Amino acid sequence: MEHSLRRAVVEILLSTLFYALFCLVAMAVAAVFVRAYVPSAGAVSAIGWAIKCAGSFLFPLIFVRRERALVKGAVAGLCGALVTMLLFAAVGGGFSLTALFLVELLVCGVLGGLGALAGVKLRRE
Repeated sequence: MEHSLRRAVVEILLSTLFYALFCLVAMAVAAVFVRAYVPSAGAVSAIGWAIKCAGSFLFPLIFVRRERALVKGAVAGLCGALVTMLLFAAVGGGFSLTALFLVELLVCGVLGGLGALAGVKLRRE
């Protein structure tokens, strides 16, 4: 029991860490293009959502293993979204919690669970 719990925590932490790093690097690269083309604020928000959703699906797919994959993937997606929000707040100088962030947490959790299930399915074959 203790070994499987430790393994689950490690899988979630690895997924969260790489998700946060991916989001930071991808948003830094996207910021270069934002400065170059100056899209509307809605486009910047959409780019941020797309990057977070991609990371939320991709890293549980890579790091989460078999048992309780759906739960571990959902937790990894939620933790990744929270850590990324805190990192962006630290870099940007502040943050605000809105209803849209609650939707983002829900979407990242669902995508994390789906990514973990897809990863288990891909490894099984």
